[in-house]
Amino acid sequence: MAASAAAKHDESGLHHTKPLHSQQTAMASAQPQSASTTDSVTKTEEPKPAPKLSDHDFKIYNRLAVRMDIFHENFRRTWNLLWAYATTGQRPQGLTLKQLVRAGLDFADHLTMHHDIEERHVFPELARRMPEFDLRRGGELVAQHRTIHTGLDGLRAYLEGVRRGDEALTAGALRERMEAWGGVLWAHLDDEVRSLGGQNMARYWTKEEVMRMRW
Repeated sequence: MAASAAAKHDESGLHHTKPLHSQQTAMASAQPQSASTTDSVTKTEEPKPAPKLSDHDFKIYNRLAVRMDIFHENFRRTWNLLWAYATTGQRPQGLTLKQLVRAGLDFADHLTMHHDIEERHVFPELARRMPEFDLRRGGELVAQHRTIHTGLDGLRAYLEGVRRGDEALTAGALRERMEAWGGVLWAHLDDEVRSLGGQNMARYWTKEEVMRMRW
C-alpha cells in the first residue's frame, strides 16, 4: 500500500482527456466561499520541501485538485466537441448546427464564469503563498487567464454572429478562432490542477488550512 501511495503522491493522481477537445456542465451553482485561514506566512517565504504524506493526508490535500479537475474535464470535452467540427467539418454526435453553436456559447459563458469565480475567491487566497496564483509575482496561471479570455471573446463574438444570422458557421472559421489559444487553454487546465495537487499543496499549507478552504 505504501509503495502505491508514494507513486500517487508524485502527481495529483488524476487522468485527463487528451487533446482532441467537448461538452460541459453548468458551473454557475459552484459558488466558492473563501476560507478564513490564520496566515502567518509571508509572500516572500520559501515553500517547504515536499513532505511524505499518508494516503489519508494526501486525499485531504488533493481534494481541491480533484474538484477542480471535474470542472476542467467538462471544459475539455466541450472543446473537443467544437474542435472535432473545426477540423473535420463533420457535426459530432449527431448534433445540429444550432446545437453546436449553443454548445460553443455555453462553453464561453461557463469558462468565463469559472475564471471570474477563481479570480474573485480562489486565486487571492492561494496567492498569499503560491506565486503561480499571484499576477504581481509573475503568476503564470493568472496570465494564462488573460490569453484564454482574449481568445474566448473572439470565439463568442463569432458564434453570436452565427446565431443572429450575420455569419455562416464553417469549419475553417471556427478553427481560426480556436487554434491560436487552444494550447494555452489545455496547458492551463493541467497546470492549475497540478498546482492544487496534494503533494504541492502540502508545501504551502497545513492540513487544517486546506480543510478550511471551502471553494
